[in-house]
Amino acid sequence: MRKKVSFTVSDIKKHKQSLLQWGQQFHEVVWLDSNEYRDSYTSFDGLLAVDALTLLQTDAEHAFYDLKEYQSETKDWIFGYLSYDLKNDIENLDSLNFDGLEFPELYFFQPKKIIKIQGNKVIFDYLNMVADEIEADFNIIFKSDFQYTKVMNATKDIRIKLRIFKDEYFGKVEQMLAHIRRGDIYEANFCQEFYAEETQIDVVNTYTTLNAISKTPFATFLKINDKYLLSASPERYLKKQGNTLISQPIKGTAKRSQDPIRDAELIAQLENDEKERAENIMIVDLVRNDLSKSALKGSVTVPELCKVYSFEQVHQMISTVVAMVDVTKNPVDIIRQTFPMGSMTGAPKVSAMKIIERLESFKRGLYSGAVGYFTPDGDFDFNVVIRSILYNAAKKYVSFSVGSAITAKAMPEKEYEECLLKAKAMREVLEGF
Repeated sequence: MRKKVSFTVSDIKKHKQSLLQWGQQFHEVVWLDSNEYRDSYTSFDGLLAVDALTLLQTDAEHAFYDLKEYQSETKDWIFGYLSYDLKNDIENLDSLNFDGLEFPELYFFQPKKIIKIQGNKVIFDYLNMVADEIEADFNIIFKSDFQYTKVMNATKDIRIKLRIFKDEYFGKVEQMLAHIRRGDIYEANFCQEFYAEETQIDVVNTYTTLNAISKTPFATFLKINDKYLLSASPERYLKKQGNTLISQPIKGTAKRSQDPIRDAELIAQLENDEKERAENIMIVDLVRNDLSKSALKGSVTVPELCKVYSFEQVHQMISTVVAMVDVTKNPVDIIRQTFPMGSMTGAPKVSAMKIIERLESFKRGLYSGAVGYFTPDGDFDFNVVIRSILYNAAKKYVSFSVGSAITAKAMPEKEYEECLLKAKAMREVLEGF
């Protein structure tokens, strides 16, 4: 069904850019970039999927059933996303808040063309119907000086607006704290939207700039016709590799410093921050519980708890939760039993999602959902859509959202500062510093 051809190339960073630019000719594009990040679970340096042969687009109703059927029947690579609002297919919930972006709630496609970068190797994995284009595509991308046409009418002076203002944010956090004191929940992720209307952006240049200042391991460029995701996500939601599941939730954020001594102090402060550690451990417990629904009994472990990793913009506290599953377990069922990810909801999960829906002022949509892929043999890997710019080109609407975990010890002022820290990279990229 597919033909694979491998080439050796040099100057891989330059060619990543050419590859992304070349992909813009297609209606469906997913580009995943690990930014040279390496750990035990890294599968590639870069992966591009373009040009749908088949696709699935749907709202939340029966979405996981439809995805399960599509994945099982296709028996091929499929790439796409799960929006946060698929929660409504899993639980008796709804999403009634304002939606300025209007992305489909689930979208997956079977690409005709997949190009993977691994070290200095480039592997073309094409459906047989387009396999005769491999050599020509390789020459265009990797041997010619491929030129991308810049968007000439991009908005020069982008004005970012807040969906809610500071005082309203404080009031909503206080309401969430009241729920915590009553025992309704003990943690919830509360998010807010920043947006710009009547705005046009150069999507490739915007993504490239965001990625250059962030360099995160789960960076993503997604294009679905006139809708775009430009993501500098540092977080893995869930990966299946054989009969192993890996989840790496993030809770705990600290700013960086250009002074190495001060930067080391900030790492130490985050490592020893009781509130941040408590947030992380709460979500680890939630993830362990979610994975146990699919896992073999007694197989859920936490090989790494509250470890601090440093990225270009921030330090992050990350834990790793691992579980084993039966080889016959359906991959879509695994995702359904763990979605949405605990780091973006709270605990107990359903109660937290109900309160989130009532207090937040926007429909999350793809934000705090997941982008990734299924392999032909039923493995998968998905990120968490955070630190991301979302863009509806037809509506000229640009949006980015940020949030923080609210626990009993949360102080509204500090939570607001954390949100501004997380928003910094996206705002700088859009406003041109």
